Amino acid sequence: MPAPKRHTTSHERSDKDLLRRIERAPGHRAGYKQLITEFSLGGGRERRLLLEQLARLTARGVLTKLDRDVWTIGAAENSADKRARSGPGNIQPRDPSRENLTAGQLDLHRDGYGFVRPDKGQRGAHSDLDIFIPPNELNGAMQGDQVLVEVGPPGRDGRLSGRIARVMTRRNPTMVGVFHYSSHDREGRDGIVLRRGNYVTPLDERIAQPILIPDGMEIVATDRATPHRVLGEEALAQEVHGDSLEGLAVDVEITHWPTMTQPARGRVIEVLGDQNAFGVDVEIIIRKHHLPHLFPENVLAEAREASTHTVATLTPEEVAARRDFRGLPIVTIDGETAKDFDDAVMVVDLPNGNQQLQVHIADVSNYVKPGTDLDLEARLRGNSVYFPDRAIPMLPQELSTDICSLRPHEDRLVLSCLMEIDGKGEVLGYEVCEGIIQSAQRMTYTQVQSILDKDEAARAEFAPLVPEFERMEKLSLLLNTKRKRRGSIDFDLPEPIINFDPEGNMMSIVRSERKWANRLIEEFMLAANECVSTWIEHQGVASIYRIHEQPEPKRIVEFEDMAAGFGYTLGLSSLPVKKLTLRGDRRAAQGTGRKPQQQEIVGAIPVTPRMYQKLTAKIAGKPEERIIAFMMLRSLKQARYSEQNEGHFALAAPSYTHFTSPIRRYPDLIIHRIVKALLHEGASPKGGALFSDAPHPWGAARTANVKSKTTTADSATIESPIPESELAAIAAES
Repeated sequence: MPAPKRHTTSHERSDKDLLRRIERAPGHRAGYKQLITEFSLGGGRERRLLLEQLARLTARGVLTKLDRDVWTIGAAENSADKRARSGPGNIQPRDPSRENLTAGQLDLHRDGYGFVRPDKGQRGAHSDLDIFIPPNELNGAMQGDQVLVEVGPPGRDGRLSGRIARVMTRRNPTMVGVFHYSSHDREGRDGIVLRRGNYVTPLDERIAQPILIPDGMEIVATDRATPHRVLGEEALAQEVHGDSLEGLAVDVEITHWPTMTQPARGRVIEVLGDQNAFGVDVEIIIRKHHLPHLFPENVLAEAREASTHTVATLTPEEVAARRDFRGLPIVTIDGETAKDFDDAVMVVDLPNGNQQLQVHIADVSNYVKPGTDLDLEARLRGNSVYFPDRAIPMLPQELSTDICSLRPHEDRLVLSCLMEIDGKGEVLGYEVCEGIIQSAQRMTYTQVQSILDKDEAARAEFAPLVPEFERMEKLSLLLNTKRKRRGSIDFDLPEPIINFDPEGNMMSIVRSERKWANRLIEEFMLAANECVSTWIEHQGVASIYRIHEQPEPKRIVEFEDMAAGFGYTLGLSSLPVKKLTLRGDRRAAQGTGRKPQQQEIVGAIPVTPRMYQKLTAKIAGKPEERIIAFMMLRSLKQARYSEQNEGHFALAAPSYTHFTSPIRRYPDLIIHRIVKALLHEGASPKGGALFSDAPHPWGAARTANVKSKTTTADSATIESPIPESELAAIAAES
């Protein structure tokens, strides 16, 4: 039997390939045109991918941009490089060496000084210490800039200070602030005489210097007609003419960066309105954090074209290749204000007494192809961003709320996970497949909860579906019990909900009620994510995982000390903490009458999710529950994406990923591409049992390293659809 054909993507050039080419170039420097020639790149899309790859590696500190079109490896530089970059605005370090140059991000304080946080992965004595930058050593750097720092010798207290040698990447091409006019013969809205010089005062208090706006650069030519512009109605309604710009919030593009003697200059590109007006505050936040709130026309064009490919346009062969779930009582369950429905569910009673859980997820990968403008924009955004009264979607509305959304009574393409679950909530087996569904009903959490609470009116309105929801409730309780048995942590802390009146004014902030209708969907999505993650891992190919690592020993010790004050503990028999005095601390204390400072060294602590789970149960309903629960959360690490599977500590899951929200999360879209590629290459769609007593990465019974890959006979020759280096970059970006 011939080997399956390799699945190709647009990500064929790995970061290692690019770095190797630059390293082999004369002086370890390579220009943009040189790289185009060496990689034999064709049209605009391939060249744009190269530029994005170079920008990503530069932001991570792996590459340094020497001038407009030349890059070099790392942060080291030679005299030829310095001569090539000498000129206005380029501050050169005094006698730099590889040892005293550190790359990092500048974080300013409102009093004018700043700190540089070194990039992760750097080597040397300064790799894990923040570096103090005095105000007179900023050399034109601004808040958030990626900079190269010349580090001085440590002070007596061990702290580091330095000077900005060069700005490598500007992080704020635009800035939000309040506009003020220039001449004395103009008056503001309240009759106040204005000072000389048009300027904008940044709303970020860490940027103390105003931005000069030359005459004529305050004129705005913004097209407000596009429906894709995310701007509140209140801001749109404000017509701006002449002096009425005074005191309004504006977005400014920096045209000239600051120097030691000159402030930054810029031009107004957008008027947001009075900063105290309703809706403008959100617009300020969007632009302050540079959230991409407008879709370029080429992206919109691709979205419009992709949206024409409906189920009706599929060929008979394409329809036959998918499982047909139409005609089944499959439903979506979301919040009242949801507009994009990317998951639909159904529970079926099986003849053997078990139940089948069907989770159907919108097949976004059918419309967003790798390497397209639409894909690049989705990767740039990474996810949708939600505000109390609006959202910035990852994908244009033609996809997110239309052709990809699982609307009721409309045919939609899906990627499905079908799980057989026994009476104890254990997954006995599962299958992943491509399918076609037609949602029978769009349900809200409130409606489903009313049905589960035996509300007669709700049960009468949705009478044909009542048995379906009762089966769902029964199965979700089993899955929740199984997770608890496994040791999964559930803090169940309420979230705030902001209520608005019909005019859009905020009325109140109330505690959310996390009822079982919400948790029902959560349990189903958790089960599907775990099955898909395990299935991909067993194919032996690279993937993206949602990992939650074991807590750091130091954080555990700090939490135990705090909890002991309330009479609680995680149940650890002993804490491996050693106290020692460093020679330098001993010398510093000599002759002062003070005891030398002691350093705590904490060894490995065998903590498990079940310990957190048991303590959560003990504090439930107690007056101190909220503060202890928050301290427990602070002791845990943050979950993140990774190309290496480390397990999910809080869920007590050996393997976990994000599969169920491809409309609003880019990693989910990547998982869909991997799943479909494997299915098309001939991988078996079925997976084995996932028992709750399986070995965990943090348990003593773990017999195999979680990073090891297990291949099946059917998939032994399948190559990774997306290179691991590319997945690592996507995980870091996301």
